[in-house]
Amino acid sequence: MKKRVLVISSSMRKSGNSDALADEFLRGASDAGHETEKLSLIGKTLAFCKGCLACAESHRCVMRDDADIIREKMKNADVIAFATPIYYYEMSGQMKTVLDRANPLYGDRYRFRDIYLLAAAADDGESTPERAENGLKGWVECFPEAAFRGTVFAGGVDSAGSISGHPALKKAYEAGKNV
Repeated sequence: MKKRVLVISSSMRKSGNSDALADEFLRGASDAGHETEKLSLIGKTLAFCKGCLACAESHRCVMRDDADIIREKMKNADVIAFATPIYYYEMSGQMKTVLDRANPLYGDRYRFRDIYLLAAAADDGESTPERAENGLKGWVECFPEAAFRGTVFAGGVDSAGSISGHPALKKAYEAGKNV
């Protein structure tokens, strides 16, 4: 069955390492015949959530910015992969802002079922992505129709392009191919 696959790349560095994971995930999904889209947060205007909870009833945010478009794309995707650099053992602030601003989807009809994390970090410890992963899992738990399907982690990469040849690129491709 053909799925709509959305990758949200939260790196502010063009051609960064987490962005390379995003590209490979999308390439795998595309090769498997799925409809794919990559959405980069570079240049997007995203205000922080005010916590007003007006969206709980209206399923719309009171603030007007690029989060509206991002949220709509999330709502209509079957699969969402979030690509993030790991900063201080956590997801990027941009990714966290997107998750917070997706609150209008809570209790609304959403299409996504499968959620992935694609992460890159200078530290190559096995536990490096755990906090980012737990943060995303917490968000996913709020959506009973969705499930966290896994993490692809590239450790030991810091400067842009240092991910070249990293085994995580193949894992990202395979994860995309197997959505």
